[in-house]
Amino acid sequence: MALEKIPVGVSQCLLGETVRYDGGHKRSRYLTDQLNQYFDYHPVCPEVAIGLGIPRKPIRLVATDTGTRVQQNDDPSVDHTDALADYGEKMATELSHLCGYIFMQNSPSCGVFDMKRYGDNGYPKDKHGRGLYAQKLMEKLPLLPVEEAGRLNDAGLRENFITRVYAYFDWRTQVESAPTAKKLINFYSRYKYQVMAHHPPSYKAIGRLLADLKSRSIAESCDDFIQEFMYALSFQATRKGNTNALMHLRGYLKNQLDAAEKAELSDLIENYRLGYVPLVVPMTLLKHHLLKVDDAYLQSQSFWSPHPEKLGLRNI
Repeated sequence: MALEKIPVGVSQCLLGETVRYDGGHKRSRYLTDQLNQYFDYHPVCPEVAIGLGIPRKPIRLVATDTGTRVQQNDDPSVDHTDALADYGEKMATELSHLCGYIFMQNSPSCGVFDMKRYGDNGYPKDKHGRGLYAQKLMEKLPLLPVEEAGRLNDAGLRENFITRVYAYFDWRTQVESAPTAKKLINFYSRYKYQVMAHHPPSYKAIGRLLADLKSRSIAESCDDFIQEFMYALSFQATRKGNTNALMHLRGYLKNQLDAAEKAELSDLIENYRLGYVPLVVPMTLLKHHLLKVDDAYLQSQSFWSPHPEKLGLRNI
């Protein structure tokens, strides 16, 4: 687990800065009081950066025959589409070192999911939009874990996003700068059960990829690996997936536990699968028993602690 803070981009208003169109902010206490202990924030307000004032006239996404535009609410002739798009492409280069990004929801520059688009008549048309700055940044940095601040209120989405940030940071610091076949295999050996819990098809695909490293350059193999790896983690780990990983790890204890201990562990895993207890309950007992095996491979699994335990993300 990384001890240094991880570089993460963030919409500036979420840190309490008064950069909103109305002169206010949207401070997220979760970001400023908890995640700030682990993330090194790089705040950006693209609307201010392209020269819009504080306060300023509100803008919105407009669906046109030539694509989505960003226009001033009360005057469609005031169009900021190109400026925001150009700024997003510029910042994608400057912020290429980031390992995550938290955007402000419902923003015509920063919104990521289900943004409302308006028609030429001024009425809402659909929710197929994405803020122009966020869109360009995501196009240029497709592996970057992103999330909206509002969606971090959902425990599952919150845990998934932070898991992806830590995994991507791990990759960039341990493998990306000087990749070798050994580093690649060692990296995945730590994430094997985590990928199993998130997305079994990717678990199989990565296994095939790593079994054929000699046929291609290490650069090509790493490119394909990290795309499949981050794709796998983009799926939330389900109770079914976590249970599958727990059962596989339990297999290493078949000769280590007596009948009563096996029954106790099996009952806890089943209770987790049924939703009666949080993941941390069977995992704590499983980790306790695995100490008897004294296996470095098992103890190194990221599945145990994919993020700081102090965040309590698995107590659900």
